[in-house]
Amino acid sequence: MQKKVSFHTIGCKLNFSETSTIAREFASKGFKRTDFGKEADVIVLNTCTVTGTADKKCRQAIKKAKKTSPGAFIVVTGCYAQAEAEKIAEIPGVDVVLGMNEKFNLFKHTDNFEKKKHAEIYSCETSLIENFDGAYSSGDRTRSFLKVQDGCDYPCTYCTIPSVRGKSRSGNIEQIVNQANEIAKKGFKEIILTGVNIGDFGRGTDENFSDLIKVLDKVEGIERYRISSIEPNLITDEVIEFTAKSDKFLPHFHIPLQSGSDKILRLMKRRYDTDLFRKKIEKINRLIPDAFLGIDVIAGFPGETDDDFNDTHKFLDSLDISFLHVFSYSVRSGTPAEKMPGKVSAKEIKLRSEKLHRLSDVKHSAFCKRFTDTSHKVLFEAAERGGFMYGFTENYIKVEIPYNPEFVNKIKNFVIKEIKENGNAGGYVF
Repeated sequence: MQKKVSFHTIGCKLNFSETSTIAREFASKGFKRTDFGKEADVIVLNTCTVTGTADKKCRQAIKKAKKTSPGAFIVVTGCYAQAEAEKIAEIPGVDVVLGMNEKFNLFKHTDNFEKKKHAEIYSCETSLIENFDGAYSSGDRTRSFLKVQDGCDYPCTYCTIPSVRGKSRSGNIEQIVNQANEIAKKGFKEIILTGVNIGDFGRGTDENFSDLIKVLDKVEGIERYRISSIEPNLITDEVIEFTAKSDKFLPHFHIPLQSGSDKILRLMKRRYDTDLFRKKIEKINRLIPDAFLGIDVIAGFPGETDDDFNDTHKFLDSLDISFLHVFSYSVRSGTPAEKMPGKVSAKEIKLRSEKLHRLSDVKHSAFCKRFTDTSHKVLFEAAERGGFMYGFTENYIKVEIPYNPEFVNKIKNFVIKEIKENGNAGGYVF
């Protein structure tokens, strides 16, 4: 009888690319994939630990897996598994905890998926993390997340990622291009380049991120690329200028700021100041005036006074940006920020987050409305919800139209006629 496997991913695009790669190995060995929450013989949970909320979601997912499939063999891997292996191993129902170095060696440690009396832990020492394992997602036929880099050498005081993902490392251009060609053969039209610190691609070699995107631009069959989160100090003029003239690399940047106060940036040990950040934004605006700019910001970092927060709000308000990804500061065990003075109350963090969300709504609405009565190329996705289908313009405006199966995985010319109350663009294909 064919065994069933389900997967559940918490966290970033990088995690999704890795889960999908693990899933392809199960498929090659004859397993049938089923949705998480339905009965399965094997359940693989790929976890995140970037915030306290992410940790909580991981624990809840393990309990849900055990409840829906009491006899399932449960594997827990990912960042939370790397950080808290012993705690996870004590949760009833867990059979194997895999650290980063063993994530793609799952079948070596499962003993034909026979339930264990006590959970086993493999390779959860950060010092052992040294391999770069290529990965890409293939969950739908429209977009694929392609992993180009892993790990991070930046010692930001609030972040646990270097301690769970290890040092910065990447594949070489030839390996990444080979995977892009595989993705193209599967019928994907768009690739999102992902990693922990993708601008650090090629560290320690004679290759760099700019070299990579120039070669990827020539891959046949892939019509669109998006660059996921990239550090402002690593957005070189060469990367901006190349994106400005490329037909495939889309006008869309996701850039972490974290704070608009230079004092707080120093406490965070970020590698730039607000002056450098402003210059990067202004250069993108100048060369790619229609670009979507999504900015990460943290509310309530230790030591952030009312004046510091107001500086952040004013700084963001002064920039020509499109959207804010707002994070409420969350204490991460073992980080320098955990012991910093000047903790901000949960109530105040919530108020500051809400104020930043309101600013984001204003910025995003103004950005989208700029493009009313303009035409764009939209890649439509397969999902149908309430009789509608969805897609994104080159500059990441979400579009919705009545479902038409002929448009799935097709790039269509689209005129934006309105921005609806839900924030999506309405219009027509021509």
